Amino acid sequence: MQNRLMATEAELKKRQTEEPQLLAGNPDILLHAGREELLKLCSQLETVLSCCQAKRDKLRETKELEQKWLEEKTQVLKAAKNHVEQLQKEKEDISVHSMLQDIKEKIQKMKAYQETLMECLGDILEKHVPLPQVEAGPSRRKKSAESQISQEPVSLSEILEVLMNKALQSPHDPYVIVDDTFWPPYVEMLLRYGMAVRHQENSFKIRLGAFF
Repeated sequence: MQNRLMATEAELKKRQTEEPQLLAGNPDILLHAGREELLKLCSQLETVLSCCQAKRDKLRETKELEQKWLEEKTQVLKAAKNHVEQLQKEKEDISVHSMLQDIKEKIQKMKAYQETLMECLGDILEKHVPLPQVEAGPSRRKKSAESQISQEPVSLSEILEVLMNKALQSPHDPYVIVDDTFWPPYVEMLLRYGMAVRHQENSFKIRLGAFF
């Protein structure tokens, strides 16, 4: 067995020594070997090229999909922004509308409260400060009273209502002319307690005073 191994080693050494000489002495073998190497290299390069082309096509497809996705998301974002702006505008309109509605409700409540106060004031004045009554009878004093009250006088609540309406409707000119319908004792009472103020230049004009 040992002899056989030694023979194999000797044969390998001989071949290693003879093959370079054989190739150097035979150029056809060398050319054939180079051709095979080139063909093998070309095949490898074609494989690499095919792989690169496939990868390029895959990347191109991925790029197109990403661009399409980006366009869709851009449209969605634009639609969302438009929707948000519309909601904000609707919210502002709703807030303004609710504010106006709230103001209208408050005005209605104030009007209702004012009417209630005016009714209460009228009831109180009618009960405690009634209209002047002229008794019938042949009396000189009564005849003079009848001449003084030539026109039907208005109630004290009506006088106050006229003064308040004048102060609210024309605050620049709140004075009211005192005519025969204003019973003088009523006017004097309003002036005495500061509920009315007489004009400085015209004593026949009065306005509502700041009695509250």
